[in-house]
Amino acid sequence: MKGWIRPRRYGDRNEATTVSEFMTVLRDRITGAKDALDAARDAGHDHEVNLHIARLRDLLDLARRHDVDTAGWVDAAALATQPYQD
Repeated sequence: MKGWIRPRRYGDRNEATTVSEFMTVLRDRITGAKDALDAARDAGHDHEVNLHIARLRDLLDLARRHDVDTAGWVDAAALATQPYQD
């Protein structure tokens, strides 16, 4: 059938490509979360800061569960929460 695209099956991809794509997407999401965290801190939005820190921790945990070395991806100081100020 002309114009028909065969659905991709699990076995169609080699493992190296899948792992590489996983790491690329993971790295991009961590970078995006860090950028959003920096913007929230600059704007003084404490609630958003905490949300972005939680997202970064979740992404790093995901990486750790898949044995991805994230050393140097996120500065530990960036994950520190700051107390709310009145």
